[in-house]
Amino acid sequence: MDAELVLPDEAIAARIHWIRGQKVMLDEDLALLYQVATKRLNERVKRNVERFPDDFMFILEDEEWGVLRSQIATSKGRGGRRYPPMAFTEHGVLMLSSVLNSERAIAVNIRIMRVFVRMNRLLQNDLELQLRMERMEGRQERVDEELISLFEAVKQLMEAPVDERIRLGFKGGDTI
Repeated sequence: MDAELVLPDEAIAARIHWIRGQKVMLDEDLALLYQVATKRLNERVKRNVERFPDDFMFILEDEEWGVLRSQIATSKGRGGRRYPPMAFTEHGVLMLSSVLNSERAIAVNIRIMRVFVRMNRLLQNDLELQLRMERMEGRQERVDEELISLFEAVKQLMEAPVDERIRLGFKGGDTI
């Protein structure tokens, strides 16, 4: 199976999130890529929990999940998740290939690893971008407030009445 035809890099990169200063993929996104039910993926992980230390996989806190849910427009009503998702770091995704032993899982993992490597190279080439991303993590509300106040200030400037200008220079009826 050729995963390159099935999964363009952009489809994978769009599912990589910055959480706790790390690039992670959520269980539901991985299940979608692997074409398995999220419940089945999580069962496999729980049966092999010793393969997933905290630096490979962690469960999102309610606050983290709330912020992420609003960013990706996930429903929290009926039919939604009952529990916060598992987040897998690059190493955790790699370990998943040993737990999910199918051709699809192997092919998808190869593509995911290539995307992670490409992203790592891009971030290494632009350390400033990486530092900005880490600083912005968790500050979305403050950024939104600052943008709103900026737009309000610009709007006020645009709506301010313009006083009559004092003309300088030669006036048409003046004689010397």
